[in-house]
Amino acid sequence: MGKKVKKESESPPKDVFDPLLIESKTPATVVLMLSSPENEVLAKACDALYKFASKGDENKVTLLGLGALEHLYKLLSHEDPLVRRNAIMVFGIMASNNDVRKLLRELDVTNSLISQLAPEEDVVIHEFATLCLAYMAVEYTTKVKIFEQGGLEPLIRLLGSPDPDVQKNSLECIYFLVQDFQNRAAVRELNIIPPLLGLLESEYPVIQSLALQTLEVISKDRETRILLGENKGLDCLLNILENNELSDLHIKALAVLGNCLEDVHTLQQIQLTGGLKKLLSFLEVSTIPDIQKNAAKAITKAAYDSEIRKILHWEEVEKFLLSLLEINSDEVKVAASQAISAMCENTDSKCVLGLQGIPQLVQLLSSDNEEVKEAVVTALTNLTTASPRNASVIAESEGIVPVMNTLNAQRDGAISNAIAVLTNLSLQEPSRVSIQSHGIMSALVGPLRSTNSQVQSKAAFAVAAFGCDADARTELRNVGGLGPLVELLHSKNEEVRRNACWAVMVCGSDELTAVELCRLGALDILEEINLSTKRKNKFSEAALEKLLDNNLSQKYSRMGYLSSSNIITNGFYDCGQIKHGGKFLSLEELSKQELTDRREIIFINAKPRENIVVQKVQDVSPSVSERSSREKSRFVADKMGGTVVREQLHNFCWELDMSETEFELKSNIVPIAKIKRGTFYHRALLFKVIADRIGIGCSLVRGKYNRAWNEVQLVEHSPKGLLLPPQEYVVDLMFEPGRLLKQGSAKADQYKCI
Repeated sequence: MGKKVKKESESPPKDVFDPLLIESKTPATVVLMLSSPENEVLAKACDALYKFASKGDENKVTLLGLGALEHLYKLLSHEDPLVRRNAIMVFGIMASNNDVRKLLRELDVTNSLISQLAPEEDVVIHEFATLCLAYMAVEYTTKVKIFEQGGLEPLIRLLGSPDPDVQKNSLECIYFLVQDFQNRAAVRELNIIPPLLGLLESEYPVIQSLALQTLEVISKDRETRILLGENKGLDCLLNILENNELSDLHIKALAVLGNCLEDVHTLQQIQLTGGLKKLLSFLEVSTIPDIQKNAAKAITKAAYDSEIRKILHWEEVEKFLLSLLEINSDEVKVAASQAISAMCENTDSKCVLGLQGIPQLVQLLSSDNEEVKEAVVTALTNLTTASPRNASVIAESEGIVPVMNTLNAQRDGAISNAIAVLTNLSLQEPSRVSIQSHGIMSALVGPLRSTNSQVQSKAAFAVAAFGCDADARTELRNVGGLGPLVELLHSKNEEVRRNACWAVMVCGSDELTAVELCRLGALDILEEINLSTKRKNKFSEAALEKLLDNNLSQKYSRMGYLSSSNIITNGFYDCGQIKHGGKFLSLEELSKQELTDRREIIFINAKPRENIVVQKVQDVSPSVSERSSREKSRFVADKMGGTVVREQLHNFCWELDMSETEFELKSNIVPIAKIKRGTFYHRALLFKVIADRIGIGCSLVRGKYNRAWNEVQLVEHSPKGLLLPPQEYVVDLMFEPGRLLKQGSAKADQYKCI
């Protein structure tokens, strides 16, 4: 800023005043002369100060300290044209200094400067008034004042000045002003497009460049792009691109055209006149990396509109983008990959880019440039999303290993997108098997520990995708991946928390993993999440249920209930109801405890016997009558001390027998087969174990006061042979073993001690 377009004669040495003021040799004296009543003295003093200030910033600061600006400000409205002209010249040259501009704002000089832009004023006044305004227009408050004081209209008019310095200064000032959207709308209304296009034909490159820069800014607005097309501005821009002598302007012209590509109406105009083909042809033969990069960026911005994507596809823009991947410039490769990502929103483009581009993109994953890796793997994510064919192309291009290697990239964006690609590939069995064979769960442990929420979310989602395989769950458990997964349940990010819950739900599908997840605190966290209406989600509820269903010992301890689908197997143990917030101990931890007087832990480790199985099938089959059930289900009661007379329940001393058994075993853990005299909760547990082994649907419910019972559903036949809905019954195992008590009846409630 401030460089003149026209050449001037050389100035005298810095420390010498012009001989025009013979009597004065110091700047302080000259500043004092600005108060002279004589016009000739004023004019010569201003001229001397101009020459002094033009020799360097130090001289400007000197004049500022001497109070020259305050005196010069008064001369801006002087009646003598020469005095006024010379005073404005000093203002213009001094405004390059930041401290000077600060004082000029305090003096509020903008209105006085704008008044000097009248058509009848001298061209030199125009030159230095616009120069001063251009320096000041960098600051926001000055922009506002220029707008409010009507400065835009005269500045635009001066774009047609015969003087190139006036053109340049006015254009530079406008360029700074239109950075604000309010001024962009205003200059459009003042018909700025024709004079700007006219300046593209200037003989001065600096003016051409400024005109293009200004066009680039104002063409961000759709209305301006329309006006640009109506004034044949698009042709002007294309002509610049076709002129090799104007190669210095190609990048800036392309930037304006890039904005035009974002508008469907304007793009259609370019296409109908053959301009889009011209543009792409120019880009395809260009060897300048900056042009290639900016072209790809322009396509990326434009491709966010579906109609524009269609037009670009018709013009085979994919061919150009794929050619850019071969350019020996990392910046170009990044821009091309980003454009490919944007064009993937068009199904036809995704197909073309996938078949032809994926092999190239896979090769680029080995780049040493981290930004290239990120852009490339992001493109692969978009190419493979909802596209099984493209996912297959990655596998066919031997891309699985390079994508997995990208999990070790330095940029979070590259890692998260690499995980997304692998997740997309997991939908195809051969690819999933291949990915698992390369240790995907081990590779995901690092991303699970990431501090980036996007990486955490993608990693948890991938665990859910690959965790459906038993071997993958085992791998995750063995490499310590369950710990960081459980930690993600604490996340405040909703997506991370949801995906972590989903992964826990999937991984909790087998008992070993479910037990380990519970040991790591997943159950406590999930219970806490589900208590919050804001934090819970469908996966948190399902995950809690899945963990408990695959860790029945803990489920019964926490919930006091096992459904008919919860099948008790060897290794189950009942340690009683755990208090809220209490820690559930493993059987190993419990076995290390010394013998206490607390309630025994009942352990299931039975071997089935064929003759018992046959008997049991008959005993509890839903098809038998209540009478048959009463006669044969007594197996449980007989094993646990027989029938108990209701009135003598208090004399049924099972506790003493249990204490003796514990003492004999030197342990609180008692195998159920060792129990010879058992009460409600012993009998109910044994009944559930037997029913589960022979395939009879039966639930187990824990009550209060050492009560527990079993619930079964029976289907009764009506006299007409119609099948009625099943009825729920409580099985009496104490007073009338085998009798079925209808749920909700007084006898059932009495048995449950309700």
